[in-house]
Amino acid sequence: MGNIFEDVDPTVFRSYVFWSSVLVLKMLAMSFLTARKRHANKAFANPEDAKSIRGGKINLADPDVERVRRAHLNDLENILPFFVIGFLYTLTGPSVWLATNLFRVVAIARIVHTLVYAVFVIPQPARGISWAVGYVITGYMTVQTLLKFM
Repeated sequence: MGNIFEDVDPTVFRSYVFWSSVLVLKMLAMSFLTARKRHANKAFANPEDAKSIRGGKINLADPDVERVRRAHLNDLENILPFFVIGFLYTLTGPSVWLATNLFRVVAIARIVHTLVYAVFVIPQPARGISWAVGYVITGYMTVQTLLKFM
């Protein structure tokens, strides 16, 4: 097997870095979206935050805030594994076209997932489909990586 980095195509790696960076920005935006919902609904988790806004109250069960928090948790459950396996997948020597499109589709699916879950709530199956697309691709990359390094 030699040097495992010899099979890494620079174009594939650049694509991975680009789409991973898009997903980091997306996850950072979730923190902003949570704060925005907390302020709009005056529903805070900490007393000092509630006191800083006129009419603010401690509310750990605001449905709008909790919807955004669940979307953010779903990101953590799905995007973090993508970061790991996406990097490892670059070591398998995939085609530039395939790898770039897999990374792109995962990122777009995760963005769509947030939009239909926490921004413009759309009934199922929109959220399930957007989640499944990223999940299946991450699974595919995992299997391909396992097969390459067996």
